[in-house]
Amino acid sequence: MNRLARPVLAARHPVARRQAGQGMTEYIIIVALIAVAAIGIYTLFGQTIRNQTAGLALEMSGQDAATAIGNAQTNANTAQTNANVRKGLDNFNASNRP
Repeated sequence: MNRLARPVLAARHPVARRQAGQGMTEYIIIVALIAVAAIGIYTLFGQTIRNQTAGLALEMSGQDAATAIGNAQTNANTAQTNANVRKGLDNFNASNRP
């Protein structure tokens, strides 16, 4: 009975190793896709986020944050305008820069 069980167990063992490696590869691909998406979002909305954070910090310290809030709104409007522009391979990064 013991001799019959060994080939079956040996056949199952390499499959388990391959699946563990496959899971790690999928994990790396998912993390890379999330990183690329985060970079794209930060590129589009980075100035808006920085200005909103600056406005919050100014208000929490008791100072007037009207300028920072105005800058955040201006950058948000610019991002909205850039989102409506048709992009191609020749100009895909042209309007993302200030």
